[in-house]
Parts: sequence; C-alpha cells; structure tokens
Amino acid sequence: MRPRGVKPITVLQMEKLLDDLLPILEVSQGCLLSKQGDVTMGFELDLPEIFTLSDQQYEGFHQAWVKALKMLPVGSVFHKQDYFLKSGFKPDFSGDDASFLSHSSERFFNERPFLDHRCYVFITKKPSDRKLSSSLFCNLLRPSLFPKQTLDEQALQEFRSSVGQFKGIMEDSGFVNMRLLEDGELLSTAGRQGLLERYFYLSENSSSKLLRDIYFEKGIKIGDQYCQLYALADAEDLPGSCSPAIHYEKYSSDRSKFSTGFASSLGQLLSCNHIYNQFIFIEDADKTLKRLESKRLRLQSLSTHARENYLALEATNEFLNEAIKEQRMPVKAHFNLMVWSDDLSELKEIKNMTTSALARMDASARQEIVGAAQIYWAGIPGNQADFPMNETFDTFTEQAACFLNLESSYRSSVSPVGIRLGDRLTGRPMHVDISDEPVRMGICTNRNKFILGPSGSGKSFFTNHMVRSYFETGAHIVLVDVGHSYKGLCDMVGGYYFTYDEKQPIEFNPFYIPATEKLDTEKKESIKTLLLSLWKKDDETSRRSEYVALSNALTMYFLHLDKNPGIFPCFNSFYEFLKTDFARSIEADNVKEKDFDIHNFLYVLMPYYRGGEFDYLLNARRNLDLLHQRFIVFELDNIKEHVILFPIVTIIIMELFISKMRKLEGVRKVLLIEEAWKAIAKEGMAEYIKYICAPAKAA
Repeated sequence: MRPRGVKPITVLQMEKLLDDLLPILEVSQGCLLSKQGDVTMGFELDLPEIFTLSDQQYEGFHQAWVKALKMLPVGSVFHKQDYFLKSGFKPDFSGDDASFLSHSSERFFNERPFLDHRCYVFITKKPSDRKLSSSLFCNLLRPSLFPKQTLDEQALQEFRSSVGQFKGIMEDSGFVNMRLLEDGELLSTAGRQGLLERYFYLSENSSSKLLRDIYFEKGIKIGDQYCQLYALADAEDLPGSCSPAIHYEKYSSDRSKFSTGFASSLGQLLSCNHIYNQFIFIEDADKTLKRLESKRLRLQSLSTHARENYLALEATNEFLNEAIKEQRMPVKAHFNLMVWSDDLSELKEIKNMTTSALARMDASARQEIVGAAQIYWAGIPGNQADFPMNETFDTFTEQAACFLNLESSYRSSVSPVGIRLGDRLTGRPMHVDISDEPVRMGICTNRNKFILGPSGSGKSFFTNHMVRSYFETGAHIVLVDVGHSYKGLCDMVGGYYFTYDEKQPIEFNPFYIPATEKLDTEKKESIKTLLLSLWKKDDETSRRSEYVALSNALTMYFLHLDKNPGIFPCFNSFYEFLKTDFARSIEADNVKEKDFDIHNFLYVLMPYYRGGEFDYLLNARRNLDLLHQRFIVFELDNIKEHVILFPIVTIIIMELFISKMRKLEGVRKVLLIEEAWKAIAKEGMAEYIKYICAPAKAA
C-alpha cells in the first residue's frame, strides 16, 4: 500500500514529526501560505438544491464553471472539496408557543438520519519555480521548513484579481454564492475546530474536540475510521462521454425525462460518509500542446509495433485536433472519492455502493492503494499544489467541468412563513416557503395554489398540514369543505364550523355587526345582494327603485337598532321592522307598488322569518364574529345541490372573505376551496374565484 522504496511512517514517527509534516506555514487575510510558497484562497459555496434544476439550467451552470476556470492564471490549481457527512435531525423544543402538533412533529423526526453537505473551493497559485510533485516526491515524504520562493506583491494582486473575476462570473450566473473563508474558519480555536483540523480528523462537526491518530502503514486509518479512496486518475477509467446533466431513472418516465447533475451519484445520492475531491490544474496551453505533439511523434514511430500504440496515437490526434479546431483549453484533472466508516464490516457495503455510483457514470471503479496517502495529503486545504501529477490525466475544461458536483442538500427557508415538508431522499423535515419566496425569486407571479391528485393520493392530508402551518403564523383561514375533511383541525384550533344536518342546520347572521365596528357601504351592499338573491330568481331583473328601497330599509333598520339596543340584530327583527316602521314610511312617502312591492317582498321572504321553513338560516345567535375569527369552515356536502341554501351560503362566503381582505390590513388571508371543480361549475362562484385571484397576482 506504499510506493516502492518509501518506508512506512510509524505511529511514533508521526507523533514526533507532525509539526514538520504540516504543509501550511501561515494563514492570513483569508489566504493560506504553504511551506513551499503556494498561496491559496478558500471559499464556501452555496450550491443549488438537488432535483431543482432543468436541463437548460444545468447547461448554463456548466458554462459558468468553464468561463470561470478560463479566468484563472497559468500555474493555478482549482480544488473543489465536497463533504457529505451522516447526521441526525435535531429537534427544537425551545419555543414556548409550540402547539401540540408541532411538538409531536419534532419528537417524531428526532434523530432522522440525513446526509449533510458542505462545499468548499480552494484556488492555489504556485510559484514559478515550483517543482511538480509525484507519488515519490511530495511534502508528505520530504517536508519543507520554509518556502524557497513566494509570490511578489504584484503577482499576488494579479492572483487576487483573477480569483475575484472567477467569483464574479460564478455569482453572476445566479446558481451559486461564494463566501471567502475567514482565518478563524480555517484554523482551530479552543472551542471550535477549523477546516484544516476537520479534514485531518474527518470530524462530523466543528464543535468536536476529539483528537485522532493518523495511520498510513496499512492504507489510511484516522482514529477508529477506516478509509478507502477511489480515484478517477486515468483516461481508461473515465466514461466514454460526459455531459452537464444525465437522466435520473427513478423520477423519469417514457414520456418525460428527469435530469440531475452528471456527478450527482458521487455526491448527494451516495448515502455514506465521503469527501468528493475535484482537482483541475491550469497549465500553459502552448507547452501542453507541444508536449502532446512530441508524444504523437513518438507514438507514430511506434504505432507499427503494437496496436495499443496505434490506438494511443489516434486518441492523441483527436485531442490535438479538438484543441485547435474548437479552441479548447487543455488542463490536467483528477477526481477522487474518499469514503470511511468505523465499522469494518460496513466497508464492504460501502465499497459496493461506491462502485455502483461510479458505474452509474459509466466509469470504472479503481481503489487507490499505492498513492492513497499522498492523494489524501494533497487534499489538505492549502496543499493542493503538492498533488502528485502522475495521478492526473489530460482533458479540456468543458469535459472536466462535467465531473464537478453541482448540487447540494435541501436547505430550510429563512422565511417566517411556510410549511414543513420532507426531504425526498431521507424524509428529513424542511421549512419551505411556498408563497412569498417563489414570488421574490421570480419563479411565479402570484401566491395562488392548485392541488391536483387522484382519490387517495393525500390531497386533504397535505392541505390540513398546510392550513395548520399558515394558521400558526397568524393567517386567517376560510375553508369551503366537501366531505368533513377539516372537522378535527377546526375543533383543535377552536374555529367556527358551519355544516348542515337535521339536528343542527347551518345558520348565519349577516345583520350582526360587532360593537367595535360600524355599518359601512360594503356591508350594506352584501346584505342587499343577499336579499335580492332571496327575493328574485336568477332570470328576474331588479329595478333601480327596488334597489334604492332596500338601501333605505337597511339604513333605517340599523338606526332603529341604535335607538333600541335591546333588539337583537337578525333577519327576524329586520322582517318585523319592514312590516311596521318601514311599511308606514313607504306609505307616507307615497311609494307606488310598481316601484317597490313590499307585500310581495315580505311574502317571498316569509320562509326565512320566525316559524318558516328556513327560519334558522339568517338568525344565528352563535359564531357571530366572522371577521375576526381566524379559522372558519363551511362544509357544503349536504347542500351543494340545494337550490336555496347553496346560493345563500355562497354569497355569505364571498362577503366574508372580501370583508377580511379589505378590513384586515397586514394580515395573511387564505381562501381554500375543496373540490374546487364543483364550485367552478357554478357561474357565480366561478366569477368570484376569478375576482379573488386577480389581486393575488398583483401582490
């Protein structure tokens, strides 16, 4: 497991020489200086969440990487290091106002396993006289005390400028955020492990204070963690073709293809502790092409002696032709996957998982044995320039960028509004804003939602969860239900539940106005609309004089209530007022019967008065303050075909929600219509839904 002629480093020697072996000399102003004069700048990246990009977006993201890599100067090393560590969900019980359901949810998901992801990019500039390293010549075997040469001030400024351009291109793409790592994040403190120490000890979190021995005698062993390293270091191990994205078969069908990143199988889809290292070395293109031309001439002279030489000649010719014809930038690259476990018996399963992940990329799995220690050592942040170049292969930036991991794990939204959803890979709960954040991001222009699914697919279950989540953030909920799907939730939150049955028929009181409010034009208009719908058929038109008469009647009725506070506002008292005071007023004003037939009006509305067939409907004495009640359910299953009750309830729902929208400023309102297709089939309700959705689009 070691190069020939190299003695193994024993535990005693490691303990004695650890300070000398450490390749980092200094960390200052966000830069790492190695003992051989290499300067490295490190960044933490926020990548897009997995399964959230389209084919076109993958292509755009890939092109951004290619453009950014071309901005790096000759002699640079690009190292992208993705940490994927097993972790468990930690519940939050600190909130005093957490509801029973929220508390139960936290308990249920406690310690739910998931794969935590952190992504770092290190860009290194080597001194001009830096010798290339190899498996037999690296600072793990021949450590340096001080650099022979470092970058001068001008070269350092040019390097910083190039890195700044790299960062600008990546962030302008809109797919990634890059944050320069601070000195305190790279180095350890008394209570927190820095990135260097976390890499050395494979720590699962920065608060760990556990120190581990590092063994290279029999492979790589760090403390009680047994490591295996799989490398893509030879062109023979690589897939025949690559692209920014590939089809993810689990979510694809014959008619639609679901895309994921080309290297996703080595990232979030590999469910074990692992680090995915991606190295790209920027070299002088002219020197590289001259070197390959010399190689081509040698192969040409040897091609007649062996078929392998002839095939290598053809491959070299194709590479040179593509470099010149397509103006490609040749680079050297290396990709490796380091996996580990503290259980030896589990390593076999992890090996199978890793080889399967590489096979999904059509790559050959090759476990690194001889140079594993040197490759691991070169992955230390700031030591990228010491990577053994015999473990790299020639390629172009376009192909190398395809092997970069482009995706991260799901992240909870910082928005205070949202619902809890499950990570589709592990089931870990995530806080997701499906209303405001998509509008801010430009994904959509309104907050309306349409939930579609076959019977038994969980529509009502999801909607209960969504509605409860919005209710706990202070929203007002108005539900139009068919099938009693929300009775339990309504009882739990103490809302109003309106339903119809023989023992407790549905009842309202549109004439009731809380003491803190006054009669306004909107309230009068809604009552007039209700009265006209009770009086006139759909095909009957109302005259202007009838409309004015009803308006006067309502004004006089509420003045009558002010003078007589003992009278309870409801349809019964309104009906009695019309028979007495208002009838005398009409007679005194000499209003003709053709202008307003009060006798016909009273006769048609008699079923809603005391003793009538529907006397319960408009004379409720409970659940009166609908405006300030935050959770209201109208269950319409038993009246959806009723020619009288359904239109009345529809009008009351319309009036209620519009009143909430206009009077409750700064409060989120939600109108949810179960079995919406039945409501849309009604002309009046369909127009109302269209009207309600219009302001949301503007918002």
